Amino acid sequence: MDIKEIQNLIKFVAKSGASEVKLEMDDIKITIKTGSDSETTAIHYTPVAPQMPQAVAPISQETPAQKTETASVVPAQEADENSKLITIKSPIIGTFYRKPSPDKPLFVEVGQTIAEGDVLCVIEAMKLFNEIESEVSGKIVKVLVDDSSPVEFDQPLFLVDPS
Repeated sequence: MDIKEIQNLIKFVAKSGASEVKLEMDDIKITIKTGSDSETTAIHYTPVAPQMPQAVAPISQETPAQKTETASVVPAQEADENSKLITIKSPIIGTFYRKPSPDKPLFVEVGQTIAEGDVLCVIEAMKLFNEIESEVSGKIVKVLVDDSSPVEFDQPLFLVDPS
């Protein structure tokens, strides 16, 4: 993958509204993160196999080292609270919807107790609406995705407190 293809990918991701895209191929791994409050885009380029050193032109103003440093600062109390929570992830790529239709109520709300098998949301993929059911019982602590947003495979959707 050359620099022009990477730049085109960045432009496409920025226009799509996705906040993060990960691309893994045989020899490289690319993560593109876009900020919603600004137009900056951070790119993390990681060669998977040892290769000859290559010169890569900087693509954004923020370096990967700065991004990693700011992302790793998490209060210890918040990390402890999140360790007991279960993350429900997207099983497919598509568009995330919290309601069965625009005039219907939400499937689940923050603070609501859910049981195994309850429908949490739907994800539209190729004009098919797939109901996503809970595999755990507990209380919804946080919804991690906005309604009508694109989601990737294995992207966290909900945080559930099983106690």
